[in-house]
Amino acid sequence: MTVTPTEAAGPAETTRLTGWSHGAGCGCKLSQSELQAVMGSMTIPMPTGPEVIVGPATADDAGVFRLGPDLAMVQTVDVFTPIVDDPFDWGRIAAVNALSDVYAMGGRPVAALNVVCWPRDLGFELLGRVLDGASSVLATAGCAVLGGHSIDDPEPKFGLAVTGLVDPRHLLTNAAARPGDALVLTKALGTGIATTALKADCCPADLAAVVIESMTTPNDVTAEAAVAAGVRAATDVTGFGLLGHLREMVDASGVRAVLDAAALPAFAGLGLDRDDGLVRRRFLSGGTRRNRQDAEAAGVDFGDTPERIRWLACDAQTSGGLLLAVDPAAVGSLLVTLALRGRPAWRIGRLDSRLPGRPPITLQ
Repeated sequence: MTVTPTEAAGPAETTRLTGWSHGAGCGCKLSQSELQAVMGSMTIPMPTGPEVIVGPATADDAGVFRLGPDLAMVQTVDVFTPIVDDPFDWGRIAAVNALSDVYAMGGRPVAALNVVCWPRDLGFELLGRVLDGASSVLATAGCAVLGGHSIDDPEPKFGLAVTGLVDPRHLLTNAAARPGDALVLTKALGTGIATTALKADCCPADLAAVVIESMTTPNDVTAEAAVAAGVRAATDVTGFGLLGHLREMVDASGVRAVLDAAALPAFAGLGLDRDDGLVRRRFLSGGTRRNRQDAEAAGVDFGDTPERIRWLACDAQTSGGLLLAVDPAAVGSLLVTLALRGRPAWRIGRLDSRLPGRPPITLQ
């Protein structure tokens, strides 16, 4: 019997999990500039080998290790603080988010390990509901849980280390984009804005429901359609926001991007055009603000893009969509295929040749 999230959630919880964390979801990540500083401080190179197809150098979504001529292993790990108050939904979101890194590489998740940080005085029944939520997602994905690790921590955190398999001939990477490719985004933006409002108990219930539905929708169908359409370059949009992950793609691929600011999709309930909307009320996470600083420091050209769209493009996403670099001739059929399978997608820009002195990303 299929168990729906509502049926599985059990009695309503009174504990506000978001009140136990300093941030929410992928917005708690160290920023790109902070990570660069950490990497720059290392004195011993990270070990590698001839079997490594994708390593840390390109800041891709996952690592890829060749096992044979037509088989490679994909590995990733994702852990974050509570992004919603319902423990079952938090577990679902965390699992979908972790699996997304494997899908973003064109792979199939096969095994996972739970990673748990939990305060002893928060209650282990809540933790059980988190694990239930994650297990419901992994079962549907056909991904086995092999165990995990737990530690006592004053701030709750949960995530998974996931192993997947991929045929290297159909691998998706953030380094395979080419000048002339169209940029396609497969989920609306604004999860960071909405969940920051949720943490402050200011998010409308209908918006919260739509955002949770988006964050618990896997990117498996999207990745499958992308590989079938001949796509070779992809990344998933999470804590560094659209601009941060796009910048990793253009840097790894040696191209530049031009975004159509008006085409960026946003959840309707954010109220971007209203004075009482969540952006203008400054529901902007610390991660989003750091993303904006990094984008400006990297020379992103915002042009005359409205302030609310600038924040949207920098919004720290959790369990966001895939950003695909697609041959323009294949865009139309890909969008139709995704729509028929219940996965809306938007063409949001294009890639050009990288030229000296030109910004890596331009919004127009």
